[in-house]
Amino acid sequence: MTALTASPVDPDRRAPHEDWDPEDEEFWARSGARIARRNLVFSVFSEHIGFSVWSLWSVLVLFLGPEYHIDTAGKFTLTALPTALGALVRLPYTFAVARFGGRTWTVISTLLLLVPTALAALVLEPGVPYGTLLAVACVAGVGGGNFASSMANINAFYPHRLKGWALGINAGGGNLGVPAVQLLGLLVLATAGAAHPRLLPLLYLPLILPAAVGAWWKMDNLPATPGGSRAGRALRDVARDPYGWAVCALYIGTFGSFIGFGFAFGQVLQVQFHERFDTPVKAAALTFLGPLLGSLMRPVGGRLADRFGGARVTLGTFAAMGAGTAVVLAASRAHSLPLFLAGFVALFVLSGVGNGSTYKMIPAHYQAVARASVEAGADPAAAEADSRGRSAALIGLAGAIGAFGGVLVNLAFRQSFLAGGSGDAAYAGFLVAYAGCSALTWAVWFRRR
Repeated sequence: MTALTASPVDPDRRAPHEDWDPEDEEFWARSGARIARRNLVFSVFSEHIGFSVWSLWSVLVLFLGPEYHIDTAGKFTLTALPTALGALVRLPYTFAVARFGGRTWTVISTLLLLVPTALAALVLEPGVPYGTLLAVACVAGVGGGNFASSMANINAFYPHRLKGWALGINAGGGNLGVPAVQLLGLLVLATAGAAHPRLLPLLYLPLILPAAVGAWWKMDNLPATPGGSRAGRALRDVARDPYGWAVCALYIGTFGSFIGFGFAFGQVLQVQFHERFDTPVKAAALTFLGPLLGSLMRPVGGRLADRFGGARVTLGTFAAMGAGTAVVLAASRAHSLPLFLAGFVALFVLSGVGNGSTYKMIPAHYQAVARASVEAGADPAAAEADSRGRSAALIGLAGAIGAFGGVLVNLAFRQSFLAGGSGDAAYAGFLVAYAGCSALTWAVWFRRR
């Protein structure tokens, strides 16, 4: 069990020395559920803004008209870079929770969002060197790290029976930052016009400080071990476990699709259906819909996984994503915009479901491992601590590797449009990838049964 470090407000709401054991149903009913729910709310707020900052350049590229002298390939590079840095920082962000505590790191990581937001507002004007834009876009990747630390933190607050739902709510609320920034971008385009891209990051600057203050006053620390040494051992254990790498591969297929499509969809519409989307406003009016539905479906995927099992839901999701990709490919070749939009929206929805179900598979697996070790004579408390540590480590590892899927999506689109003038080659590649993920899910989770 873990000692709860109270946040500085209302300290008498529970004993500061009270051990944190969400599996204790009496404790959970008395105070645990309320404390966990409060931490979840403020975690979602911070993570939501992090996702918005991370996704900022998926909208800003729509503002970069001919006066910026950036071609289609250059714009796909601008969206790929923050995705890549967001993937890289997810591992250290995960372990920062064990090192500093969830509340403390949420405050720090939220304040760090001021840097890329202020830089974007400072440099965006015609004549800015492309290298400067690349550097500023890359820094926006720190927003992607908030997801990993937030998920690792919330995972420790909830009992196993509710993890799918809790992680789905936390991640889905964060994922909503993608359509939120796209809607705000649409608002700026429709009112001020494409000549004023600075207004978009300026809208987010006033939100970051309240999110940090709210985390400081309302969240709690669940300190793990001094120096985070247990977290490092947990990562080494997970890295040696083939199960962990199988989950990472599946998360490339689900979250990589969600974030990659979210970053690229506006550009894809402008390039592939340029006669229908000849202005940034027309493209921005549709780009938010898919990420919005995908974000809302993530808690649904977690809840379905709680009920039917993560592997079963994930396998069905990948099979459906393959069908959706086939629709997109057929629509692209027929140049049918309605069918194209329907297929892409389906992919966003399914990727959201798959995100929730895949993450549920992480704590469920290590809970089963802990039960087996207890039956073999291990200490129950040590087995539970080991289960939570490995779950947090794999959440961070899968989040980092899965985010690289978004980089691959943007690079696939970049190369496909450069080579053939359409996204057909990219869609064919996605179809092969989803078939591979389906086969992997069946082989690892069903074949031995």
